[in-house]
Amino acid sequence: MSDAIVLEGLRKTFGTKVAVDNLTLTVGRGQLVGLIGPNGAGKTTTIRMVMSILFPDHGRLEVLGKKSAVLSKDRIGYLPEERGVYRKMRVGDFIIYMARLKGVDAPTAERRAKEWVGRIGLGEAYSKKCMELSKGMQQKVQFISAIIHEPDLLILDEPFSGLDPVNARLLRDLIDQQHRAGRTIIFSTHQMYQAEALCDRVVMIHQGVKRLDMTPAEMQEEFDPRTLVIEPHDQQAWQQAQTLIANTPGVQSVQRIERALEVALHPGTDASAVLGVVAGRIPCRRAEVRKVSLEDIFIDIVQGTQASAEQREQLRQAIAGAEHAQGAGAVLTGAGAPPGR
Repeated sequence: MSDAIVLEGLRKTFGTKVAVDNLTLTVGRGQLVGLIGPNGAGKTTTIRMVMSILFPDHGRLEVLGKKSAVLSKDRIGYLPEERGVYRKMRVGDFIIYMARLKGVDAPTAERRAKEWVGRIGLGEAYSKKCMELSKGMQQKVQFISAIIHEPDLLILDEPFSGLDPVNARLLRDLIDQQHRAGRTIIFSTHQMYQAEALCDRVVMIHQGVKRLDMTPAEMQEEFDPRTLVIEPHDQQAWQQAQTLIANTPGVQSVQRIERALEVALHPGTDASAVLGVVAGRIPCRRAEVRKVSLEDIFIDIVQGTQASAEQREQLRQAIAGAEHAQGAGAVLTGAGAPPGR
């Protein structure tokens, strides 16, 4: 059986800007792959080339064994980055219409539409016009329309954008269910923890170039832990503890994060050895090597492996700020005001 997606040497430019450069990627059947990277990295351009919305300047691609997604369109579910529904259609009619476009017969489409609307808490909205729903509820409707025909391949572009934590978890569970049903899924996101929690593989694109393609287990083996978390036993001795740790060989920087000290190590430093030295000098409530996270790897790649603790914290705050701003835009747990007409 062929792979679900095969990309070989894809390049896409817009004028003088290189959006994607020599991208090679294979996604096997049944895999769940997260496509991560900063805003403007080339994630959406890549997805649009896979979907035959854009065409590469150079390179080759296959989707579900065909030379174009157009040839496999009824077997693909797609949630684009730009959200949109037919505002004057009723929710049930819209979902049924999208299912019919994908070849689902009318009785099956209606049955599935009612089941899914009830399943994700939109039962009362079934007969409402789409324009009467909040932006977040419309997003739920769009997700249903992407999976209503039970596709072999599901492509989601920034699916968590604009979701509050409750509904982000709901969507994560739904994606996981689709994965366990055997579907191949690829989704783009800049929310590292979502990719880390869900994916079989993570692919990072930065400045149009693939910089990372690993399983979570491979990342743990490849990237050495570079952060210690120390909580001094004596809360009155923070400054002394911080100074002692900062003067320990291998320590790059120390900063206080809530009730603990976060210790960044120089590349190549033995984290366990430094931890033993620190624990021997300072009475601690807690002293541990923090497991390397996808966010740490992401920041190191974006900022460079010599990124300082201050640079790393600034980028973390920028990521958190972007997620907070998006989350404030769509709260799905209640019926919000209708969007502007």
